This record gives sequence, C-alpha cells and structure tokens, in this order.
Amino acid sequence: MLETASANIRIVLVEPAGPLNVGSVARVMKNMGLSQLILVNPQCDYLGEEARLMAVRAADILETAKVVESLPAALVGCVRAIATTGDDARSHPTQLEKPADALPWLLEAPSALIFGREDCGLTNSELNRAQRLIRIPSSDAYTSLNLAQAVAICCYELYREKGSSAADSVGDVADRSSAADFVGDLTDVTDVTWRRKKSEGIFSQSPSPPNSAPLENLEGYYQQLETLLLKIGYLQPHTAASRMEKFRRLYNRAYPTVDEVAMLRGVIRQTDWAIKSYARSPVSDNLDGALPENPTDN
Repeated sequence: MLETASANIRIVLVEPAGPLNVGSVARVMKNMGLSQLILVNPQCDYLGEEARLMAVRAADILETAKVVESLPAALVGCVRAIATTGDDARSHPTQLEKPADALPWLLEAPSALIFGREDCGLTNSELNRAQRLIRIPSSDAYTSLNLAQAVAICCYELYREKGSSAADSVGDVADRSSAADFVGDLTDVTDVTWRRKKSEGIFSQSPSPPNSAPLENLEGYYQQLETLLLKIGYLQPHTAASRMEKFRRLYNRAYPTVDEVAMLRGVIRQTDWAIKSYARSPVSDNLDGALPENPTDN
C-alpha cells in the first residue's frame, strides 16, 4: 500500500542549524506524504516561531519529530539507508547515484534518507553508515543546494515513484490471464514494483534480500569486529577508523541477512573465547593444536 511505503521512510537531518530549513523540510514532507522526521543533535529551535512559520500546516511534523544524539540512533529499526552528498565521485570511493535511480529502493523496507549539515554536509564516517549514496546533479556554476531544496527534490522523487508504482501494480494485475499466474498479495505494491524493476534491470546495484539485517545489528557487529581486530593487532588505534570504513563499505555492498550477521558475530565470539582460553606456544606464534568447539557458545 502507498501508506505503508510512506511509513517505511524516515527523513534524517544531521545537526540542522537553520530553523527555517527545518520548517521547510516539514512542509515538503507533508506535501509528499511523508511523516517521520528524525533530527540528530539539532543546532536550532526546531519548534520555534521561525520553523513553524515555514512549516505552515505541517507543524505536526515538527511536533512529532524525534530527536536523537547520534546517527546510529537515528537508524535503529532501519534495514536500508541512503545518504546524500554534494561532493563529486572523486571524493568518495562509493558510487554516487542519481536520486531517481536509487530512491525507489527505500520504498520496499524500513529505511532512512540522510541529509547533512547546511555548511559541510556529512562526514565520511557518517556517509559510511549508509549502503548507497546519492548526489543531485546541478550546474557547475553553483553546485551546492540548500538543505530544504535538496530534501524537496528527493521527497518529490519518492512521491512520483509511489504514484508510478501504484499504477504499475494495477496494470500488472489486470494483465494476468488467470489467478494461478499471480503469486502474492495483490495489495503488496512494493513487491510488484521490486519484481518489475528487477526484470527491467533498473537497479544499479543488486537489491537487498527481503530479510536484510537491521542496521543496528550490523553496527553491533562492527563494534565487535573492531574490538577483536584491535586486540589481535590487525588494527592500530591511529588507523582503526579508516580501516573500519573499508569494512563498512564491503558489508554495505553485500546486504547481509539477519542470519548471516548472527553467524559473523558468532565467529567473533568464538574467536574471542579461544584467545582467552588458550595460551600461545612459547616457541611458536600458532595456537597449540586444534581448538575444540566452545561448549557454551550458542
């Protein structure tokens, strides 16, 4: 359903400094049928007179906005995340996509669309919290867009896609010659859209599987992995952040499932247990013999 697709998406503003911008974002969200606004450490009075002046009839979006202290907290419950950047492709190793190509992917699961600060955007570390990155094409004469304008363009693309998805789903059902040819819930607009886009090759990356792990599960894995790699000396404190960014990009491309993340975390737990339980040989860097399975590991 269209309402379900809209409810899937949260707009995340990282440290917004302008109340006029926040109010404008609330207005365009309501214009385009979106209602979840998340503010990460806002640097302005998002409920003040200036914000309400720009929000007009969307003051309820401001009043129900959720305020969190960090970007990871804003992404709890999300399976997919797209971040926006004004930089060109040379400044970040992840492929930059156009909004119209990437944003429909958010309609199919609990998702976040992340926007950065008005003056400096998102840091590389914040960009790496997302699986995909978009950049709004603009003139070389002035490439930087206002925050509210960027949100408006992206919200419009989502709204336009929802409309075309609904029309396509109706057409798909009408074209079926028999009920046996149609598998699935007729009301599941996003599933029909996913199949259509996959068959037409619209996705620029492989779409994530239906049971992709929530981003907070992955975040827990990254923290465990970093702790282990620091412990065994693979990471050094002064280079750990840059190395972990590479791991994040790797897993962002893989879209691991809930079970796969659980398996990866189990490997780390078993490795950590083995390190604590078995001393190294005095004459070798190798552990003494094969390690038995940890009987307490589930």
